[in-house]
Amino acid sequence: MKVLQLCHKPPFPAVDGGCIAMGNITRGLIQQGCEVKVLTISTHKHRLEKENVPADILQKTQIEGVFVDTRVNIVDAFSNLITQDSYNISRFFSTDFDIKLTELLKEESFDVIHLESLFMTPYISTIRRNTKAKVVLRSHNLEYIIWDRIARGTRSITKKAYLRYLSRKLKNYELNVMDQVDGIATISDEDLKRYQTLGFKKPMVNIPFGIDFNNYVCPVGNKPKLALFHLGSMNWMPNLEGVLWFLEDIWPKIHEKFPELELYLAGRDMPGDLTDEPLPNVHILGEVDDAKSFICSNAIMIVPLLSAGGIRVKIIEGMALGRAIISTSVGAEGIDCKNGKDIMLASNARQFIESIQKFVDNPGLATEMGERARELVSRKYDNNKLSEELVEFYKTLSA
Repeated sequence: MKVLQLCHKPPFPAVDGGCIAMGNITRGLIQQGCEVKVLTISTHKHRLEKENVPADILQKTQIEGVFVDTRVNIVDAFSNLITQDSYNISRFFSTDFDIKLTELLKEESFDVIHLESLFMTPYISTIRRNTKAKVVLRSHNLEYIIWDRIARGTRSITKKAYLRYLSRKLKNYELNVMDQVDGIATISDEDLKRYQTLGFKKPMVNIPFGIDFNNYVCPVGNKPKLALFHLGSMNWMPNLEGVLWFLEDIWPKIHEKFPELELYLAGRDMPGDLTDEPLPNVHILGEVDDAKSFICSNAIMIVPLLSAGGIRVKIIEGMALGRAIISTSVGAEGIDCKNGKDIMLASNARQFIESIQKFVDNPGLATEMGERARELVSRKYDNNKLSEELVEFYKTLSA
């Protein structure tokens, strides 16, 4: 089977959760014997640099990139207020990328065109004109839900109105896209049910984020510090929103209760001044050289998301590395875990404090929960098994 994977940013190197998710699809398809070609958008934030692509992937996918300026342009964003276009999506469309895609489709024949996220759907019309290949949307989340949740948590009346308008436009766009694809591979069962509620009647399959479990092992004798940590790109609004909420509303109460406890914040594009004043025992690290080593060095991962959708890659990675997780229910959405067994769920300061208290009172609890979480990942999120299911889904579309 020959698959063309279209990506809205380079899957390699794996600099954030989205890249990891796309890159694992690439690797999984190759392991299943598929011939994979990768064509990706290259942006200011995520540039395709082939010297940073693993040699085996470079050789097998012949990955190519086209630069697209996806930065927000105020004039374009304003003009879209009076059009039917969704600016969040249209800024990923490029004539240069469209030309490259057209050339590729005329030169090569594919069985499946795999669209990584809603951001690649503006190219569906070009795909339909140039190939009879089946078009599959890999839905990382329903975008309109993210913006609707952000709107609900926004205090500014003007900003709330704009975000709700943006959410409505995204929802209309997503409804329209549903008619244009042959199938959807969701990343969580919750999203699959949402598509069903929206009226999508074509083939669907739930393919969660998968990992190569053998690559997630902390060093022998690793003794993580009993400290909280967060790892996530701050150029993704739900991450920034959640961290700010945690620092402003939750951390002062935690620090009052546990004055010795420390919090480490890491991730790309980390603002140096997350708060107006430095907070006690909060260490802002920015981007770290080795994400896995950072995860292994501290005992408790926090995921204070308020408005995300889909599935959180970093939770799966944290679990695979045996870390205990305290997350909001939104952050843990889409992950087949049980509160109090594989994860701690907390939606306010009191619940975060109660969860931390359990770890403080029982020094071995973080290790025990981490071991259960790791076992869960080995059963539910093995990339080889999930890739096999994805290929079988492709085959049903062509039958």
